[in-house]
Amino acid sequence: MSNKDDQKMPLYKIGVVSMRSGVPAPTLRVWEARHGTFEPIKTQGQHRLYSEDDVLRATLLKRLIDQGHAISNIARLATPALNALLLEQNTERRPLMQPSYGDDAVMVAIVGLALASRVESKKFTLTFQSNRVKVSDVFTDVGQALASEFQQAPDILLVKLNSLHATTPLDLHTIAAHCGAAQVIVLYNFGPEHVVESIKSAGMLARREPVSDAELSELIQAARPGPTQPHTGPVPLATQNRPRQYSEETLVRVAAMTSTVACECPRHVAEILSQLASFEQYSTECSNQSKEDAHLHAYLNLVAGSARALFERALEVIADHEGIELRKEEI
Repeated sequence: MSNKDDQKMPLYKIGVVSMRSGVPAPTLRVWEARHGTFEPIKTQGQHRLYSEDDVLRATLLKRLIDQGHAISNIARLATPALNALLLEQNTERRPLMQPSYGDDAVMVAIVGLALASRVESKKFTLTFQSNRVKVSDVFTDVGQALASEFQQAPDILLVKLNSLHATTPLDLHTIAAHCGAAQVIVLYNFGPEHVVESIKSAGMLARREPVSDAELSELIQAARPGPTQPHTGPVPLATQNRPRQYSEETLVRVAAMTSTVACECPRHVAEILSQLASFEQYSTECSNQSKEDAHLHAYLNLVAGSARALFERALEVIADHEGIELRKEEI
């Protein structure tokens, strides 16, 4: 069960839980009263408030019930147990669940159970103007997607994240390269601007929630590879990183200033930037020299460029804090 004592976690009314999980509100009330599935917080006005874990539990329960499980048998299982049961059943059923889809079907792998439930709902299907959606794989979170094997290469990797972090672009690159996704769509609630910019500069689509079904449908349509873009295995998500913002001379100058500032951070970041720029150039040269490993080195080049862009932003923050003058120059 969820930790109801953590008041800092977001709480939702039953209507929101119903909308996000696809379970009608009256059914949620029956599960709570008859099976003790949820333990919502009650406000002074006797309104029930549900946690993020409750939303996830409702989503998992719906998917399992749709696959033939009785609510009485699974209502009180812990969330990890529900997720494990769903993954186990999906693995067992997948060889038998290969419906005939035409070439116009859009293959989507999804990270985020609530998002998967939303995409598979009849309501969302009705908003999709053309090209049916086929969900190939569903993962609970980024960590599980990083550690798992995909059943087949998707056209689109669709990811739902509550918050973005500095490592998010690298994680998404890794997953996309591993599964061979032609495009990545990220829906998020909160995230620093520089991380969002890094994701977008890598060729991914990022949208802050709330995103309507109609808008999500349009994003999937726009991201779908055309007939001239077949899967060729893992491919880079962008062909070019943002140009370098600071020359080697500027970095050397900043590194030499550490004797006049309060800490060694400027020197460390400048040295990291120099190393990343060198590796970025090295991976470009390797990509040109070895056609067999071109995809790998193009991916490494993209990762190095994305990391460089993040550290350039870090250098700007440090420079502003320490009063260091930087001269930006695209190289």
